[in-house]
Amino acid sequence: MIARLAGTLLETTADSAVVDVNGVGYLALASSRTLDALGPLGGSVTLLTELQVREDSMTLFAFGSAGEREAFRQLTGVQGVGGRLALAILSILPPDDLARAVSAGDKASISRASGVGPKLAQRIAMELQGKLGLPALAATAGASTPRGGVAQDALSALANLGFKPAEASAAVAAAQEELGSDVTIDALVRLALRKAAK
Repeated sequence: MIARLAGTLLETTADSAVVDVNGVGYLALASSRTLDALGPLGGSVTLLTELQVREDSMTLFAFGSAGEREAFRQLTGVQGVGGRLALAILSILPPDDLARAVSAGDKASISRASGVGPKLAQRIAMELQGKLGLPALAATAGASTPRGGVAQDALSALANLGFKPAEASAAVAAAQEELGSDVTIDALVRLALRKAAK
């Protein structure tokens, strides 16, 4: 399993990049958002990856963040969503927007991706309910949840302790609501753990 690539960016296309890692060029498919963030050719890049092995092919997919890779994994778990289609969805909706669309049942946003019809958008929204973690927290706790702040760190801590994304999101949201926005990470994690254990 190839989980990560760190090397020199050799080339990019509309849907892929080639990264040179110690003289070996790896072709990886990626969302347009990830490709846009890579920087100039010849620069150093680090990408998280997911290798899909099929009977007739091996395809490497690349991501700019762990959140994007997790959203990809969840999307490809939905019947009818392959790797390329998952990337098309993530090119339109970054992981947090996708989670908000799923939690709100917003089929119209999901179906904006090329190749996603209304029925498939409905299936995605139904099957991924409660599976996309942190962004569900943002939807529950409201706009005051800081992006990349203590809430995200607390959610990551609970996930590392084995809590499911939906449980962790609910516990952190409830803890943050009780403690307010100026809370420290330690206090937030302690209260979230107590709430998750109930």
